[in-house]
Amino acid sequence: MLRDWQTLSFNTVFGLLSLICVIALAGPTLVILILSFTGEEALHFPPASYSLRWYAALIDANELQAALWVSLKVAVISVSACVVLGVAAALGIARSEGPVARGLETLFMSPLILPALAFGFAALMLFSMLGMRPSTLTLAIGHIVVCVPFVLRTTLASLAQLDPALLDASRSLGASRLHTFRTVTLPLISPGVASGAFIAFMASFDNVPVSLFLQDARTQVLPIYLWDIIQNQLDSRAASACGVIIIATVLMMVLMERVAGFSRFMK
Repeated sequence: MLRDWQTLSFNTVFGLLSLICVIALAGPTLVILILSFTGEEALHFPPASYSLRWYAALIDANELQAALWVSLKVAVISVSACVVLGVAAALGIARSEGPVARGLETLFMSPLILPALAFGFAALMLFSMLGMRPSTLTLAIGHIVVCVPFVLRTTLASLAQLDPALLDASRSLGASRLHTFRTVTLPLISPGVASGAFIAFMASFDNVPVSLFLQDARTQVLPIYLWDIIQNQLDSRAASACGVIIIATVLMMVLMERVAGFSRFMK
């Protein structure tokens, strides 16, 4: 009887905590989705009327579209570099078990621990010392540093599940290291690489702390542009833009789950 009561108490408490977490995580998303369909000029919840007018208004929002293009361009450049660097680093670390490999892994993962604002300010000072003005290049470099760990982590997880016998069999048949990587290793770790690339893309697209220091008027990214118009104008287009981002993110997550088993690399 006591054991049953303890089990019931645990399940009740755990269920309540889980419910609170779900509400805290999903609540703001649901609120902004509902607000994005408001028919009013001002943002207030709940909306007095509903309309698609602010989604239609995005078509003529030239400044918002320019900020979106900058964010997409920087994210694509960053992810491309992250995949190359992350996979190369993961291969080197996975093939070695010494303290040097562990130290390199810690070094590559350190951007996840270092406060992003501190890194953004430090990067700005470094680029200033080198005589580099804020540009798409400096913005992409900053994003690459903070996004490489995502690709590295998921690729290492994929390599840990890779059967070494497959690589030995390929080499015993006369295949070179490059051929083995291209025909055996890469196809088997591609789900992990794709998952890491997706996380890195979203982290770059949504990055604010680093972008805040490394952008200029010509390279303003979408998150900071949205913050500016909310702070200065409380523009309802910001809600509809967030709605588009949320819907696009959910669709990409569903696609990544079906293609690469995204959730396996989030555990």
